[in-house]
Amino acid sequence: MRHGIDLLHGAIDIHVHACPHINARSTDVIDTVRDAAGAGMRAIGLMDNFANSSGYAALAMRELGHLGVEVFGGLIMEPAAGGISADCVRIALDYGYGPGTGARFISLPTHHTRNIAQMEGRSPAHIEACLAIPERGPMPDPIPEILDLVAERDVVLNTGHISGPEALRLAADARSRGVKRVLVPSSHYTADEVRGIVAAGAYVEFSFFFLSHATQVALTHVDAERHTVSSVTIGAISKLVRAAGPEHSILSSDCGVSILPPPTEGFREFLLLVESAGFTRKEIRLMSSINPGALFGITVAE
Repeated sequence: MRHGIDLLHGAIDIHVHACPHINARSTDVIDTVRDAAGAGMRAIGLMDNFANSSGYAALAMRELGHLGVEVFGGLIMEPAAGGISADCVRIALDYGYGPGTGARFISLPTHHTRNIAQMEGRSPAHIEACLAIPERGPMPDPIPEILDLVAERDVVLNTGHISGPEALRLAADARSRGVKRVLVPSSHYTADEVRGIVAAGAYVEFSFFFLSHATQVALTHVDAERHTVSSVTIGAISKLVRAAGPEHSILSSDCGVSILPPPTEGFREFLLLVESAGFTRKEIRLMSSINPGALFGITVAE
């Protein structure tokens, strides 16, 4: 038996890129569900920068639901998936096989944000066209309408890859509009930023991808340009988790790219890394099962 495989029993990996894709994948949705079931996992969340993944999730549940792994999807509002659009959100929320099978999360862009475009060294014209959350004043349209839709359906708002100050502003604004479930990818933030984000009532997410060698590989994000992302260390992640508190943190694999192991294996390796950084099994279960279950409304065994 692989060391640490027991860490996956009852775990929820909310960040899996196993859908059909334009970048090479290590696995597909069907095999990922089967792998998760074999490891005794509770659920997986499908993410795709190029399409609403709710349909894949609904189909996987119809065909493989008997394996006991809950599969859910959602919409990342990248241009290829329709962009930042209230109409696309409405469609995603009902895209499946009836009530309860639509999008479980709505995410702001992951790559078409000024924060990421600046990190990638994009052209001034490209940067200007990407999403930026203002420090003060009204939110850009149609974000207020989208927040209201998220609140009405009580799904998760994922803030995407905006900057720490932008995420703090968005999390607070979302809460003021009735959004109860907020997730903020935070692997590149500061300790003060994650403290502020959890104080605003959000969970912070830390992913294996950013610790891995995949950060050295240039990938395409819709257009012909290929870019890498800055890596982080387990020591840096450990400090951020301690700043936020394990009770406000969620761990995920963000696996699926071909040069990484399949998501289930990547998640196992990540949880072992987190354990090596001094976190207890109870804290790891909190961050890999209890917290994601609470965020996405998935019942998990205590």
